[in-house]
Amino acid sequence: MPDRDDERWMRRAIALARQAEATEGANPIGCVIVRDGSLIAEGFNEVDLRMDPTAHAEIVTMRRAGERLHTHEFRGTTMYTTLQPCGMCTMASIWGKIGRIVYGAGRDDVHRMYFEDRHLDTVDFIRDAFRDDLVLEGGLLVGECASLYVPPDANVPEDEQFNR
Repeated sequence: MPDRDDERWMRRAIALARQAEATEGANPIGCVIVRDGSLIAEGFNEVDLRMDPTAHAEIVTMRRAGERLHTHEFRGTTMYTTLQPCGMCTMASIWGKIGRIVYGAGRDDVHRMYFEDRHLDTVDFIRDAFRDDLVLEGGLLVGECASLYVPPDANVPEDEQFNR
């Protein structure tokens, strides 16, 4: 069940996504990693800015968390992200030992072009992981988060879609 701290941190992720909208080469997905009520790291999608297909908001933020904490494991942390993590980011979260992932907009709240696969879902990766200590919660501030992205029923020409 989300609490005020969850909303506080998701609002920070939303602010980062909006900052990214105003940053050339960035994309409006924001992420923060928190432990015991303290911010560990934050970031937004920098794929086009860095010309790096792995520079998703979650990966950028985990890299910063690793640098700050001097470790590649983030036990006891919560990751807040404005969009349901893709497969790459979910697997990185599993490997990084994130304890909890809270996301805003899910697959059904945005256009399908935001996800690289048709059938696999973040839930599938977490369910099939060899970990039973990772919690996934979606839909926090879903309206605010979804408004950052193209709606699911938008008629976007195929040549203007990414991940295709």
